Amino acid sequence: MSICIDLQNVSYRYPDGTCALSGIDLSLKGPEKIVLLGENGAGKSTLFSLLVGMLRPSQGRLLIDGRPASYRGSALRSWRSRVGFIFQDSDIQLFSASVKQDVSFGAVNLGLDKTEVRRRTERALEQAGVEALKNKPVHLLSYGQKKLVSIAGILVMEPELLLLDEPTAWLDTRHSQRVMTLLEECYQAGKTVMLSTHDVDLAYAWAQRVIILKEGSLLLDGPVEQAFGSGRWMERAGLSLPTLVRINLTLKEQGITSSFRSVEELERWLKGQFSPQQFKLAGRT
Repeated sequence: MSICIDLQNVSYRYPDGTCALSGIDLSLKGPEKIVLLGENGAGKSTLFSLLVGMLRPSQGRLLIDGRPASYRGSALRSWRSRVGFIFQDSDIQLFSASVKQDVSFGAVNLGLDKTEVRRRTERALEQAGVEALKNKPVHLLSYGQKKLVSIAGILVMEPELLLLDEPTAWLDTRHSQRVMTLLEECYQAGKTVMLSTHDVDLAYAWAQRVIILKEGSLLLDGPVEQAFGSGRWMERAGLSLPTLVRINLTLKEQGITSSFRSVEELERWLKGQFSPQQFKLAGRT
């Protein structure tokens, strides 16, 4: 069962007086696939920092499994073992000499015995598809490899909630696909996966639930169909519509009610509308 985190009228103000979040009511109960959207400065990173216990609310309450969160000792360590945070910049998380040492660190830090540390490390390396890199020095990894290793370093703690800040930013297509496949596998295993991204096409294709922040306030928390359906929420957030949503809206204007969540779905539909001969003729014009 996934961890349950409730934010009740939560606000956060930085020491310089900047109000990053204001009056946030939010519940994460999972397992779910959640995308966090918002312009730069909307409060996404602050929200993640609150969810993992790196920051405390200036106002309001944060509950874990129905109880007020504790920021001390073993309670905080337990919280952070249940909620894994993968930073956008993998170099922030990777610091050991080898991949295996880095991935095992989280399990060692939990105080597990050597046999359990070894089991979890091998499993996390396999899950992330980086077992062949286990003896490689971290500083010799590519950017995409570092991202996968940083995720493995969180999976070794067997968290119930995964938070990822721009997980596919600056990745090539192959590594982006591998990261998203890995996150899908985590969801299928019963975890809640919540990622922030500026890639609205990825968000539309992947998410079940969309949370949109605007200048520190909660603009929308709802299913993907509500967030992207008409385009008005995205417009209010200052964000562009996903390409497929624009196509869906154009088709709707032409009386076609089909709604596509992926390029593959659109491709299959197009092939069903035209015969192979029509495609050949279109290619000659």
